[in-house]
Amino acid sequence: VRDVHAAGHEVGSHSWDHRRVHHFTPGTFRDDLLASKHALEDATGAPVVGFRAPTFSVVRETGWAIDVLAECGFEYDSSVFPVRHDRYGVPDAPRQPFWAVGPSREILELPPLTYRVGRFNLPVAGGGYFRLFPLGVMRAGMRRMAAAPAPAVSMLYFHPWEFDPGQPRLPLKRLSAWRTYVGTHKSTGRLRTLLRGNEFARAVDVARAILGSGVELPRFRM
Repeated sequence: VRDVHAAGHEVGSHSWDHRRVHHFTPGTFRDDLLASKHALEDATGAPVVGFRAPTFSVVRETGWAIDVLAECGFEYDSSVFPVRHDRYGVPDAPRQPFWAVGPSREILELPPLTYRVGRFNLPVAGGGYFRLFPLGVMRAGMRRMAAAPAPAVSMLYFHPWEFDPGQPRLPLKRLSAWRTYVGTHKSTGRLRTLLRGNEFARAVDVARAILGSGVELPRFRM
């Protein structure tokens, strides 16, 4: 973590125990958030202001998590995926940056990248979608988002293990194993191609630029 920070990258929180928000109460979620935040801040000496929930588990049922994130000092979140999925997603949420509104607080939301196809949002932000779909699908989503009215953000995500096809395999059920390991042998080459052809920025810098721009963002009540 210190090396990542020293290289100039942002270090954000992905939780402490990596449990879906559904498993917490507001109080235990706060404990988990602060354990992660404090450990990372101790390691880097820098504030941790960004969060992404395991399995994008800030959904309708866990909308109370918005209040907890704001109370714990986070400046932005990237947990609300505007897609339909069997485990996560808020399909009617905005596809571009918006204010996620909880019961009494709100936070800037940077939703993961989607590609609009008819009436549906195709998830193209990374993870299994990066490994399963042709790279051109993600790039098409990025081009479409770049052409949208500002502020347009292509928020992407990847896991370290997705670039290690020789890793020990977990004893997962067939569908879970397929979701987890499909395409790992192609990930490194795809990422190199993606990095060569595009410019990227730290999420914290994008978030603060949006907040400092004075642009009026939509508000979406969770």
